[in-house]
Amino acid sequence: MGRRSGVLEFAVLGLLHDAPMHGYELRKRLNILLGTFRALSYGTLYPCLKSLVAQGFLVEDNPDVEYVPATALNGKRSKIVYRLSAEGKQRFEELLADSGPDAWEDEHFGVHFAFFGQTDRAVRMRVLEGRRSRLEERLERMRNSLARARERFDDYTVELQRHGLESVEREVRWLNELIETERSNRTGKTGPDAGGSAAGPRKTSDGRGQETGSPDPSGPPYDRPGRSAQER
Repeated sequence: MGRRSGVLEFAVLGLLHDAPMHGYELRKRLNILLGTFRALSYGTLYPCLKSLVAQGFLVEDNPDVEYVPATALNGKRSKIVYRLSAEGKQRFEELLADSGPDAWEDEHFGVHFAFFGQTDRAVRMRVLEGRRSRLEERLERMRNSLARARERFDDYTVELQRHGLESVEREVRWLNELIETERSNRTGKTGPDAGGSAAGPRKTSDGRGQETGSPDPSGPPYDRPGRSAQER
């Protein structure tokens, strides 16, 4: 699936898998779930919804009611409620089972992680290990770039690159903790905290008295690509 449109499709199907909702509520939930789509507009969401309806993945209830945007004056909201069809549920399961290279990238990894509570453990492991491998490759490039930057650029540019390097290093440590927790938890479709939650493992100490390994409860770990959850 494509980058941005694929992420949005996956997120929409995943949220509607929990419960049907109308476009207004769905947009609010998406803006919470997708850090990179905080400015998600109806002009972006509704073409996606219409496309999913046309493909048979969603069903519209009250489809003959025209959508009226909510304002402070009219207080109206869309009365069209979207729910998954049987084909939509199957499509979501297919996306949920995807553990290929796309799932390791910044945007896709975040959405996959958000639905880890519904994901098979073997798939979670492949996604986490793939993400770690991808970041380790990125680290090697960044270290080489930093070594060259010290000779060519001013201190502020070097400091910016060092900050980026440390951010990726923190995410790799976070992934290591998640992977270790998954290896210790072999009970199937339960979340990393053994409660079925996509929030991640309980906090553990990194040996310096600092708590690590727990995503920020105010948002998913992919609000800022290349940064770890505990950093924010």
